[in-house]
Amino acid sequence: MSGPAGDGQGAAETPTLGALRGHRVYARRWVFLLVLSLLSFSNATLWLSFAPVANTVAQRFVLSTEQINWLSLVYLVVSIPFGVVSIWVLDFAGLRWATVLCAWLNFAGSVLRSLPCMEIGTQDPFAFLMGGQSLCALAQTLVIFSPAKLAALWFPEHQRATANMIGTMSNPLGILVANLLSPALVKNKEDVPLMLGIYIIPAGLICLLATACLWESVPPTPPSAGAACSTSEKFLDGLKLLVRNKAYVILAVCFGGGIGIFSSFLALLEQVLCVKGYSNEFAGFCASLFIGFGVLGALVLGLYVDRTKHFTEALKIGLCLTSLVSVAFALVSQLPGQTHALAVICSLFGLFGFSVAPVAMELAVECSFPVGEGAATGLVFVLGQAEGVLIMVLLTTLTVRRAEPSFSTCRDGQGPLDWMAWLENVKGHGTDAQPRSLPVPPGQGACAADREARPSDLWRAR
Repeated sequence: MSGPAGDGQGAAETPTLGALRGHRVYARRWVFLLVLSLLSFSNATLWLSFAPVANTVAQRFVLSTEQINWLSLVYLVVSIPFGVVSIWVLDFAGLRWATVLCAWLNFAGSVLRSLPCMEIGTQDPFAFLMGGQSLCALAQTLVIFSPAKLAALWFPEHQRATANMIGTMSNPLGILVANLLSPALVKNKEDVPLMLGIYIIPAGLICLLATACLWESVPPTPPSAGAACSTSEKFLDGLKLLVRNKAYVILAVCFGGGIGIFSSFLALLEQVLCVKGYSNEFAGFCASLFIGFGVLGALVLGLYVDRTKHFTEALKIGLCLTSLVSVAFALVSQLPGQTHALAVICSLFGLFGFSVAPVAMELAVECSFPVGEGAATGLVFVLGQAEGVLIMVLLTTLTVRRAEPSFSTCRDGQGPLDWMAWLENVKGHGTDAQPRSLPVPPGQGACAADREARPSDLWRAR
């Protein structure tokens, strides 16, 4: 594992020419990539492990839905200040130590959040859950920028794109697994400890691998001329150039908004759908379709833009189609019994929205030259997380709880959330108008009226 490998030369340069130039590749670069990919995968599963079963977790620990939302939202909040710090840590401490630190934070967070389920008992379970998620959020800021740096330092020119794609796509793959695994493990509140314990296992194994198998931050001999001449931009100087770059600012704000919508969509999807009677398993299935079609679309679109170089056109069309699909989801998600339509909409949402992420990142690097890749992509990520916090807080603030019976499947022990109430408030603002209730047919209770309501009535806030 520690010796050089000859498989890395390929068409870029022959082994003899590479040796004459002092370039060399090592087989252990794949071990480093494997550890980093598994670490990103585990961290993503810990991020959204609560979201697909939010109502059941709230019932288990006697918490509100808003508190459960913060277990996902903390990832976004922590990444805003510490995302900037992590860029400096990667340059100062090196890739190896940053990865090992990330692995230990990830493992410690997974253990800490499981303590409320142990027999010792805790007075405030939310403090342990939030503390564990916060440590995992710190780990995310260290692992999210590492694939590009690993590819540049350890891989030859013709393998960098592949290495970067593997390391980057492991994160959404972890989100996909979390949306499938959590609902499968948690059928009732007694299953929550099992779920928390299952997620500890990969975090512990990856921590062991990172500590034992990563020996150095850079290879003894650089794999290419680019790696040999690689220098890191001073962050403050690069930040000044980015702020003055109009094209980069527009791209960062627009694509950052897409990252925020992506984060809030996955975190709140179960809570939006359970109000209309959809199960946790179906919500997890929709999130999996979103990510699965997004990854597939990213691969296809990446091949297309590599051939045609239509980066800007692909990004604009993708964002426009994503806007239309998001409107369709906002409308259809408020109707019960639309499982097939929602599955199709979530698939298209990922296909059009998630697939443009690699294109946007490539454009961010291109239009920000000569600023370093880490600073250019890192600032977009931090801005996206900030917009995600704003979107999630705004959405949860605008919702209200209804005390009347409902056909919802939410099991948090509280009244169902009304995600459309703000529309009624806007219509009635400045007047004496009061939110209207659905008509109750003679001889039937409110619950029966809720079930028999016409589809057009369901658009109104009750």
